[in-house]
Amino acid sequence: MVQGERELVSDCRSLAKFELRGIPPMAAGAARVRVTYQVDADGLLSVSARELCSGVEASIEVKPSYGLGDEQIAQMLQDSFKTADIDMKARALREEQVEAERILLATQSALDADAELLSEGERADVVRLLDVVRSQAHGEDHVAIKAAVDALATGTEEFAARRMDRSVRSALAGKRLDEV
Repeated sequence: MVQGERELVSDCRSLAKFELRGIPPMAAGAARVRVTYQVDADGLLSVSARELCSGVEASIEVKPSYGLGDEQIAQMLQDSFKTADIDMKARALREEQVEAERILLATQSALDADAELLSEGERADVVRLLDVVRSQAHGEDHVAIKAAVDALATGTEEFAARRMDRSVRSALAGKRLDEV
């Protein structure tokens, strides 16, 4: 948990850390964590986190061990105003890099499982789009990363539809209409 007005965690003041352990392995982005913050009348901050599928839960209480003076608060606010544009760009870049990592993993996993649903040419096109996302993800242009991610998402729509069709056919195989 951090305190501050900046866009990136690394630019804020750390108050406490806790880990939510024991979550079973899941695909990237599949875990759903509900975080609850509560401040009591004495300024005691309680934070709890619960992974919704497994029910794994953790909590921590952050006691105010030191306070910020008015001068420190004013300085933090001034810093946040001075760096707002840079901070927002850095945040946008990191968000797009995370999305690029997510779609790269998901697409590669889909290719590993169902590449035979694509022709050689289609597979080559998907691999080319993956390579573009990989190269852009290492850059500093969040707009270019987003464009590459969007192109990959669009370029794999037909592949996703074929995978879905296969899954539906497999689920319905051998069943009568009245069983569905």
